[in-house]
Amino acid sequence: MLRITENEFKLLADLIKKNYGIHLKKEKETLVIGRLHKVLSELGFTTFTEYYKYLVSDTTGRALEVLIDKISTNHTFFMREPDHFYFFRDQVLPYFKSVIKDRDFRIWCAASSTGEEPYTLAMILADFFCNTVPAWDTKILATDISQTALSSAKAGIYSKERVEELPNIWKTKYFSKMDQSNFIITDKIKREIIYRRFNLVDDVFPFKRKFHVIFCRNVMIYFDAATKEILVNKLYNQLEIGGYLFIGHSESINRETSAFNYIRPAVYRKI
Repeated sequence: MLRITENEFKLLADLIKKNYGIHLKKEKETLVIGRLHKVLSELGFTTFTEYYKYLVSDTTGRALEVLIDKISTNHTFFMREPDHFYFFRDQVLPYFKSVIKDRDFRIWCAASSTGEEPYTLAMILADFFCNTVPAWDTKILATDISQTALSSAKAGIYSKERVEELPNIWKTKYFSKMDQSNFIITDKIKREIIYRRFNLVDDVFPFKRKFHVIFCRNVMIYFDAATKEILVNKLYNQLEIGGYLFIGHSESINRETSAFNYIRPAVYRKI
């Protein structure tokens, strides 16, 4: 049976934290073994020391991509933490519709995972702006660290169980039935999402213009306090004045070290 020593786990955890900000605690050893067992087997490695040497010697970056695909958690679903979406629809959208003059509404979904969150936002936007002439540019930038998750998001295929709780009108307007078990997002909604691979701990955020809304939910729970503080300040700098940041309900922002204004649970604003 594959095992991981204390030193091997530390080496791997330090490598992951350095490159992706994810803080793996000691109790995650079993999870690491479970998620990487097949990878080591396919590579012909019998120890994590061999695997670590392979990771640090790979110059293509592909080995680290596979690692983070396996380690990252991509748990999400449509309308997750629904009060955020209601607040976005009922408060945020009317405000920006009244103040944005160039009809360019910029949203960043910073941890898009398998696509349910950005597609939920796109459907809300489609409903809200459906009768607005001339049309608004409401395309959503959706990023994630996992290429596997992004590929799944781009495909936009979801099981019947994953869409069954959505409003019937959405299932009619924004999904097509593939077969008895699966639905696919319509091209109209797919075209509203720009998917890119992006690492939130990169030093440089290469965006030309600032955003009006950022959703960065259920990511910072995997970061330590220092990494989270750095990210929060970066997100603040990426927002327009008056812009909103949505984080996960299990997350919080230190108001003593951040310039964000608290609005309601897991919703902050740049004033």
